[in-house]
Amino acid sequence: FNSFEQLWINFVNERLQQFFNHHMFVLEQEEYKREGIAWTFIDFGLDLQACIELIEKPLGLISMLDEECIVPKATDMTYVQKLNDQHLGKHPNFQKPRPPKGKQAEAHFAVVHYAGTVRYNATNFLEKNKDPLNDTAVALLKAHSTECKLMLEIWADYQTQEEAAEAAKSGTGGGKKKGKSASFMTVSMIYRESLNNLMNMLYQTHPHFIRCIIPNEKKASGLIDSALVLNQLTCNGVLEGIRICRKGFPNRMLYDDFRHRYAVLAADVAKNEDTKAASVAITDKLVTDGLLKDEEFKIGNTKARSYPS
Repeated sequence: FNSFEQLWINFVNERLQQFFNHHMFVLEQEEYKREGIAWTFIDFGLDLQACIELIEKPLGLISMLDEECIVPKATDMTYVQKLNDQHLGKHPNFQKPRPPKGKQAEAHFAVVHYAGTVRYNATNFLEKNKDPLNDTAVALLKAHSTECKLMLEIWADYQTQEEAAEAAKSGTGGGKKKGKSASFMTVSMIYRESLNNLMNMLYQTHPHFIRCIIPNEKKASGLIDSALVLNQLTCNGVLEGIRICRKGFPNRMLYDDFRHRYAVLAADVAKNEDTKAASVAITDKLVTDGLLKDEEFKIGNTKARSYPS
């Protein structure tokens, strides 16, 4: 069944897919407006923000799980009950799971992800999120790591409860991470910080996307399950990406590059020092000669855009 780990895997995929959608469908269309090219904005209905907020925002699945981890006598079922009270019937992406079929495990709640509805079993959610570190294990590793400098460095800033008590008595207990007695970081807190750092880094890049498609679920060569492939292409936004390319002009070149590449086709009009004027002259010449159609290209503020022939 789908548990705590799968929830996080699906949440990360949700954030990455939102990043893909933002670049493919939002920034791409904004580019037309910046270039002064007539364009009617298309809403592809691929905004995943509702699901993302359900999971990560205050009173979302993760925040409520972190809160439940510090509530005395809290259990997985009290967590599920609070989720139902907060979201069931109020948020479109949170649903009551369908009854299990056949050998399916029981599910306690369901989330509508971009790729489909996923049923989750909340058993051990709290324990997995706490992921408590056993002080005895730490003490053992520290005691037997005298010959391993790396192990000593790993545990150098971790203070067991026994060490914390001794340090408190002597007044030297500052600067080290304490064990269970101190405020602890849940697994979700650590994952969320790591994911946010990753997304911040990605948004500063100029990404290129490669989509890996599973041809079949039998791991057999030469076999393509058309329904499986179509579902992946649809969920990953590939088909909508093709759609926006068909409606627009995906090929783009700065005017300096355009003139340099295509001047040979209209050398007599490409000598203008103004690269945009030269590019316009080249396209006009190609249209006049019947080598290019008006609907196959657009002249923008800084780039010439064309539709692949």
